[in-house]
Amino acid sequence: MNNIGAALIFFTRLPFWRIFKVPNEYFKQVINYWSVVGWLTGTVMAGVLWGASHVFPLHIAVVLAILSRLLITGALHEDGLADFFDGFGGGTSKERILAIMKDSHIGTYGVLSLIFYFLLLFLLISSLPLHIACLVIMAGDPLCKFIGSLITLRLPYARNEETSKAKMVYRSMVLRTFILSAVFGLVPFIVLLPMKYWLGAILPVLIFLLLTSLMNKKIQGYTGDCCGALFLMCELSFYLGIVALYTYLV
Repeated sequence: MNNIGAALIFFTRLPFWRIFKVPNEYFKQVINYWSVVGWLTGTVMAGVLWGASHVFPLHIAVVLAILSRLLITGALHEDGLADFFDGFGGGTSKERILAIMKDSHIGTYGVLSLIFYFLLLFLLISSLPLHIACLVIMAGDPLCKFIGSLITLRLPYARNEETSKAKMVYRSMVLRTFILSAVFGLVPFIVLLPMKYWLGAILPVLIFLLLTSLMNKKIQGYTGDCCGALFLMCELSFYLGIVALYTYLV
């Protein structure tokens, strides 16, 4: 439970620290339990969408659903997305990219990435019928966090522990944590979505391979910001695939 408690404390702003008294060493494994957190954030986001849609027009319900996850996570992943685009968009060397990503100020690339991310997210969720959108959110969140967590198996950490933002380096998965992460990531996807939508998982896998290859080329590793950006881009591509399948099948 310490591993799950550490993940809930690290990836959300909810007061789980009142429930779990977790030694610091467990926080080095939080990315291995990222998909567990997806059960919480995905369910809350889908629940807000479902409930708000019975009170407000759908487009307002979608905005409230997106806002609910931002409040739970403290925009942790969105901050990583902006830093990632600022760094990789404005940096020409490994040292410069890492320095830009660590800078607390947001730049042009970061602003544009957030604008287009939220615009696409809003349009993609709004394009689906309510019941399908809720199922896709609950399935996509843990699935894409599982896919994103595999980055520790593909790349080393690009900084050292002292210069990292969180003053911590994630530990790579071992077989036991891989299986556990896969179960939490894949079960909602398999159970909640009809088989005709399973092809939607191809796009996030391709995005994962593409972005991790880019990270390896530019900074020979990953950072915490890269993890946040990777998750959001994988999730966005998952929604894109689902909307394409829904449009084609209908």
